[in-house]
This record gives sequence, structure tokens and C-alpha cells, in this order.
Amino acid sequence: MRFFLPLAAALSLAACGRVVPPAPAPAPPPVAATVPAPAAPVPLSPAFTRAIEAPLAPGRRVVDLALPPDAASRALASFRESCPVLLRRDDQSGLTQTADWRPACSAAASWSGRDAAEFFATHFETVKVADGQAFATGYFEPEIAGSRVPVPGGMAVYALPDDLVRAWPEGTPPEQREGRAPLGRFDAQGRFTDYHDRAAIEDGALAGRGLELAWAVDPVELFFLQIQGSGRLRFPDGSVMRIGYAGQNGHGYVAIGRVMRDRGLLGDAPGQYAPSMQGIMAYLRDHPVEGRALMRENPSWVFFRELTGDGPLGSIGIPVRPRASVAVDPRFVPYGAPVWLKVERDEANGLWVAQDTGGAIRGANRFDTFWGAGEDARRIAGEMSASGEALILLPKGTLDRLRQR
Repeated sequence: MRFFLPLAAALSLAACGRVVPPAPAPAPPPVAATVPAPAAPVPLSPAFTRAIEAPLAPGRRVVDLALPPDAASRALASFRESCPVLLRRDDQSGLTQTADWRPACSAAASWSGRDAAEFFATHFETVKVADGQAFATGYFEPEIAGSRVPVPGGMAVYALPDDLVRAWPEGTPPEQREGRAPLGRFDAQGRFTDYHDRAAIEDGALAGRGLELAWAVDPVELFFLQIQGSGRLRFPDGSVMRIGYAGQNGHGYVAIGRVMRDRGLLGDAPGQYAPSMQGIMAYLRDHPVEGRALMRENPSWVFFRELTGDGPLGSIGIPVRPRASVAVDPRFVPYGAPVWLKVERDEANGLWVAQDTGGAIRGANRFDTFWGAGEDARRIAGEMSASGEALILLPKGTLDRLRQR
């Protein structure tokens, strides 16, 4: 699973630093003009309701969603890529079974040159989980300057160390040994203890062990690349190394944006920095000593591995695609399911496909939209913080089956 956090959530600056989005292209007319009746609750069994921790209701007809053609086409391509996973992976949400997806996946494989919106209208129905009130942020694939050899002021990009393990500390009572054991390491005396934190790693705790994949020229850029969980290193000769999440040191994540806000460093007053990713980076660079100390207040450290595919991988092992892939909480949204968003930021409206998750993506209607690489992706993701409406698209017939549980 990737360890990314959406920028707005990671910095705890949701709803701050809004900008006026570019004027959207004219929306295509709806496929049908029918105004749907208010959704009625689905009479699900108590066991199922407890399983997903939220009520479920039918949403609007897919044909009434007025799907933009480009968004529908991107979503169809991403859905098609997700099908091999859908047909072999259990759905954590409990909403779907493997058999539910087979007709849609079979049709997607041969749906070439036809209206993508028609595909979704033909094979899917919508559901609203809980109140359907969505909150969307954004993430992207950073590209930062790198080096294959150490550089003055640079920071090593480390591969996953072999002494980072899961174990129960000595003396942990049996009744507390539930779920996965914590991450840590065994010290020289054979005692299980916390793994090295950010400060220790920056000070050289892992140096000389051959774990360096490369070096980041700017430690601030590496800090934010770790938040995203994947990215690209561009070397002086123009070559690029794509890196992805390999593991994390087991320490909890601390959002430095929240720390800075609490200390009065971010805001709209004179002398404060803008409450956005760009504002935080500006402060860190303008105040290198204080900035380094601030970054160390987040003890979490992310380890990477080199990727060779055509895109960063989501949590289900499928490449995430710009303006098509969205991160979700898989307890509420099945991986591979299309998600319809209508939020305050026009560029995020349309159809997405659930292919990823992250540490801050928690809840029935929490979404993190993926914007790709480059300056536009960086800007949109860094500013994305939008509320609105969400519907989950499930294969037709799923609701009828759920009613019978």
C-alpha cells in the first residue's frame, strides 16, 4: 500500500488557500433530462450496515449524470485496467462480489470506439454511502532534481532496510497481540525498539549500508515527495528514475502545516506565509534552520524502490492515471469502482476510478484525486480542497442482491 497523504490533508489546510479555478469547458448536455426522485433508503440487513459503518441509498440514474465525454473515456480506460484485480480480489467494503463485476469487465474489454458514457449507463447503477457529502483533495507525482552521487546539501533517497521488521515488544501481553505487530528494529542487545526516526536518518543512521538509490538535491522537495509516496528524480544528464513507496519507518505522521498554523506562521496577515503547499515550501526555504527543525517534527520517513512501469502504482498494483484515478477508503468504496464527483472545483467534477488509498483517506466520502506530473498537476493538487457530492457506481443488480441479505 502506498503511504501518500493528500496535500491539503497532509498539511491540515483543508479549505484554505483557495484560488479561482480556470474557466471550465462548456459541459455537454445531459444524456437525458429526467429529474430523479429523492433517493429512498435501501433496506439492508443490520449485519451489512454494521459491516460498512454507514447507511446506503440508491442514487441517481447514471444516464442522468451528464458525464463529460473526456472524463468518461478516461474512466473507462482506468476501469478496464482495474478489471484483472476486480476479478481476483475480495472487496473490503462488502458491497460487491467478484461475480458482480464480470459482465461489466467483459463488456469493457470490447467497448472500443463507442460512447464511454453509454458504457457506464448500460452496466452500472449508483449508490450514495452515508449522506453522500464528499470532500476531495489532490495528489500528484512530483519530479525533483536528483543525483546519482552525493551532492552538497543533498539528501539520500533510501531503499527499504532489511532490519526494519514487525515484532511485538518483549513483555506485550498476549491479549494485546492483535492485528499486525508494530514496526521497529532489534538493537545490539536483541531488544525490539522503535526504528530510526527522521532526525536520526538525516544524521546518518543508515549511511554506508548501500541503501542509497540516489540523492535528492533539495531536501525540502524530498520531504514533499515522501508525502506523495511516489515521484521522479531527474538527473543532470536528463535521465529520469521513477520511484515508488516501499515502506515506512513506523513513526506516526505529523502534519507540519498544522504545526505552522498553530504557531501563527501561516495565514493571511502581514508577515504570514500562504496556507498552501507553496507557502509552506517558501517558509522552509526562507528559514533553512527553522525549516529543518520543523521537518524533523514529523518523525515519519518513507523508503522507496525504483519503478519501471509507465506510471506510479496505486495500492492495488495498477498504475494511477492523471485525472482518472482516485484514492478512497476501501472499507466504503470497492477498489476499481467508478466514483462520480460534483464538487466546488470544476476540474475535479466527473468520473474517477478507485485505484488507491492513503493514510489520510478515511471515511465513506473522502476522496483524493490524482493529477499526474508537471507544474499544472502540482498547482492543482496543492490547491485542491473541495466539498460536494459523491456517488459510487456499482454493477447493475448489486443493490437487489444487497436487499436480500
